[in-house]
Amino acid sequence: MRMKALVGFPPLVLMLFVAASAQQPAPSKAPAKPHVVAAIAQTKETQAAITPQMALQMLRDGNERFVSETMKKRDLTKQVKATSTGQFPFATVVSCMDSRAAPELIFDQGIGDVFSPRIAGNFANDDIIGSLEYGSGAAGARLIVVLGHSDCGAVKGACDNVKLGDLLPATLASIKPAIDAVPNDGSPRNSKNYAFVQRVADMNVTLAVKRIRDKSSLLRGMADKGEIKIVGAMLDVKTGKVTFVE
Repeated sequence: MRMKALVGFPPLVLMLFVAASAQQPAPSKAPAKPHVVAAIAQTKETQAAITPQMALQMLRDGNERFVSETMKKRDLTKQVKATSTGQFPFATVVSCMDSRAAPELIFDQGIGDVFSPRIAGNFANDDIIGSLEYGSGAAGARLIVVLGHSDCGAVKGACDNVKLGDLLPATLASIKPAIDAVPNDGSPRNSKNYAFVQRVADMNVTLAVKRIRDKSSLLRGMADKGEIKIVGAMLDVKTGKVTFVE
């Protein structure tokens, strides 16, 4: 307190000044700098130590961070440098090209953590399955996830038998098996029926997982031996929450 400067003040004024000073809040500390997660790139050794179940849990945990807004702070520039000489992702996520379904974001993963083949309607054609064979058979990814999402434009287009462009109809035709596999309950089978669209999206994921196993003896064999897992999942675009189907 500046007592010397107050010498000569009347006692009552001095008392009021001291009382007011005592009520002043203590100076606030400068806010702590946000924690930045070190760029620890996956190596061949760390990748080999991750089991398929661990890989699945890592994605579950990442999605929980995404939904709860507690995503890790990463130094992406350092991660670029850390992965510049090699990559060892622990999972591959087959997802739709939808702008709301980026696997690295909704699973809170960094550079070098996941392979991410994307296609409208997240179906598994031969090119996608061949990429999965590379991801797990050659590059060591422990987990394959087929990720669908709610309110899928590609599924809606397939349900409405949309004819647009030169190649889009053939792309949407890849979703038709899922439409045909959904039982007819008498309700409208078009994009205006939200429940039907979601049932098709769910079936599309189920059939994609099955097709991966049926078409690739390599991946089926790895899955049967417990070397990898192949699972489906569904993203709710309204909440960001992912539900897995093992």
